[in-house]
Amino acid sequence: MMRFSTLIKHPADWMIGGEVDNAVVLTSRIRLARNIRSLPFPGWATKEQRRLAMEQILPVIENIRPMKDAFSQQLSGLTSVQKQVLVERHLISREHAARTDGSAAVIERRQSLSIMVNEEDHLRLQSIRPGLNLRVAFDALNIVDDEIQEALPIAFDRKLGYLTTCPTNLGTGLRASAMLHLPGLVISDQISQVLNAVNRMGLAVRGLYGEGTESLGNLYQISNQSTLGESETQIIERLERVITQVAMHEANARLKLLEDNRLMLHDKIGRSYGTLMHAWLIDSKEALNHLSIIRLGANLGFFPHEVSHLCDSLLMEIQPAHLQLHSGKKLTPEQRDESRGQIIRSHLQKLPTPAMVYSQTKNTTYPDPPLDLDL
Repeated sequence: MMRFSTLIKHPADWMIGGEVDNAVVLTSRIRLARNIRSLPFPGWATKEQRRLAMEQILPVIENIRPMKDAFSQQLSGLTSVQKQVLVERHLISREHAARTDGSAAVIERRQSLSIMVNEEDHLRLQSIRPGLNLRVAFDALNIVDDEIQEALPIAFDRKLGYLTTCPTNLGTGLRASAMLHLPGLVISDQISQVLNAVNRMGLAVRGLYGEGTESLGNLYQISNQSTLGESETQIIERLERVITQVAMHEANARLKLLEDNRLMLHDKIGRSYGTLMHAWLIDSKEALNHLSIIRLGANLGFFPHEVSHLCDSLLMEIQPAHLQLHSGKKLTPEQRDESRGQIIRSHLQKLPTPAMVYSQTKNTTYPDPPLDLDL
């Protein structure tokens, strides 16, 4: 089995965009909730019942084809920093990291597939892909799900579908989501209007680490809220349509800023550039917000395009647990701020001064699609 150090040595393709367009939609994620028939849900189970469930599930997961030679570890065998690194990489949830006895994680070496054992449900299967690729993510996860259902007695009801701990996951047990970078809408004060419209469509909008977290670095996660009464294909198609519309709004907001507020935009990018190039102490929130503006600048031509991928990589590297793993010791908040500043400066030392961009796109924008459609 793979070692933890080997797993986190390289970023996954989805973390740095791969070869797809991820200017607005960074990643697509599909998650499936499954439970074992006749076993109590993890939240209701005793420690012994959770351990027995894990012992039944783990060998099956480790032997399915997509997870061969994967990283597999009981959470009790990981340090708190190691668990938090997996949370920061979106490979396990915050709730899963808080569990120990009877819980485990199995993560494919490319980090595109991960399986949480005994989180809220017995099994939480997850597939992540760069850009707007929900169907690709679902197809990959469907292979894993089919193999698991051949080997384990999954709890299923003909009327209710897959049985889950939380009633909102009944039916398909599927959560589809995408992480979007929306600085244009934020800067132009359109973000509330767009997100309110998304909420009216029955979709959820969350922060960087899901439910109950704030938006940092102008990153927003949009996902379906209901899983009962719709097929997997219907859920994915509806979410894709809405995300495509939001991405159009963001693209138009960026172009309009470039047309009408180019000097203000150049000033914002220049200030973020100056701060990141010269800050010796910088906290996580400030760093993420400045990197967001640099990433916007790269997408609009103020910097070489590859700077966008550099920002994506840094978004992960400067998280608190990653900093502590990198240093090999526990760090105080001030030590983390110092380490974060040093890492950012070293990565950006060859970054050229942002070039003033003169837009030639006055006639290339398209009308914003209405966001109050009954999708």
